Amino acid sequence: MRRTTLAAGLFNACNVGYHTSMSQNFSRRELFRVGAGALSLPCAVRLFAQHPPTPVLDLPPVPIVPVTHRSTVSLVRGENRRKMVFDALMAIDKDMAPALKRKKSVLIKVNLVNPGIPLACTHPDAIRGILDYLGPRFKGPIVIGEASSRDTMAGFDNIKYNSLASEFKSQKISLVDFNSEGKFALTQTIDTNLHPTPVRIAARLVDPDAFVLNCCRPKTHDAVIFTGGVKNMTMGAPLRSPIKETPTWSDKTKVHVTGTQQHNYNMYLVAQRLAPSWGANVLDGFEAMEGNGPNNGTPVPWKIAIASTDYVAADRIALEAMGMDPKWIGYLQYCGQMGLGNYDASKIDVIGETVASVKKTFKLHEFVDNQLKWMGPLGPAEDPRRAPAAAK
Repeated sequence: MRRTTLAAGLFNACNVGYHTSMSQNFSRRELFRVGAGALSLPCAVRLFAQHPPTPVLDLPPVPIVPVTHRSTVSLVRGENRRKMVFDALMAIDKDMAPALKRKKSVLIKVNLVNPGIPLACTHPDAIRGILDYLGPRFKGPIVIGEASSRDTMAGFDNIKYNSLASEFKSQKISLVDFNSEGKFALTQTIDTNLHPTPVRIAARLVDPDAFVLNCCRPKTHDAVIFTGGVKNMTMGAPLRSPIKETPTWSDKTKVHVTGTQQHNYNMYLVAQRLAPSWGANVLDGFEAMEGNGPNNGTPVPWKIAIASTDYVAADRIALEAMGMDPKWIGYLQYCGQMGLGNYDASKIDVIGETVASVKKTFKLHEFVDNQLKWMGPLGPAEDPRRAPAAAK
């Protein structure tokens, strides 16, 4: 058996990264022999849910489509959510202004993953900060839109977006439920068995005349570890049946297939379809989420905002500031490898605050070790939102 550290041995024993059986790597007896002592395997799994060891696979790979330009990400700290978002956008105005001039409309894609939990959703003051920025700079129509897996229109009401149209009357604001609107474009994903599978995504998100602006909170996640702008776009784009339509259907489930490899790869495929229309990524970290996100996590008072015209770069800086290893996030690895944005920190210019000055160590989801299995060889499909087999 090759030499390995205790951390790597525990990592392999828990089937994280290699996705092999313990008989192929570390047996339980061997694990104890190298010094695990009285630590039980379930205890080790729970420990790693808080502090996963560095994966032993050599990631990221060499880019297939290298990004040749540098990206700018603004990082702002303050006491007022609305002003922070405004300031974050002002800091990248030179990147945004030329693109805005070429567009006929602006689409603000919010996150209403669970309208019953405000902490899981985009805060209306973050949208106000965006509208403050757009006011003197864009005179076309502005859509605030979402395709929630629940009731989008109820979410608009519950999170109090409805007042924005009357509050910003001169800005021609409308709220749109992509599910009820029913206009879609097709994109390709794969199913659990790797078969090509068509998915209906909101047509507005691939409109070449729209400046598509993400606005969401940074959060930990129950399937792919981290959720930021790219995650909000890729999982918010697939449509589901309108609330009162029967029988019900959801193309979100086609992206969110059981199996960590397929899920991460599907998110990349959807991102590839959406990316040509991406305008700016705004991450409202005034109050973020840690633990069992995106619905059942706990608040993290953080008081930061991040903005960039490079969606991937903004997410890269956010997860680093959350204390996460960038190698852990599969779909962002793929987006960076295929040239959808800069995932290489050496090519990202952070303006404003430094990452080190705002960095916090976020508590990860309790089943993060299952989510990390995307790194290993393809094996039996397992739901990353469930406890690993070794912990049951």
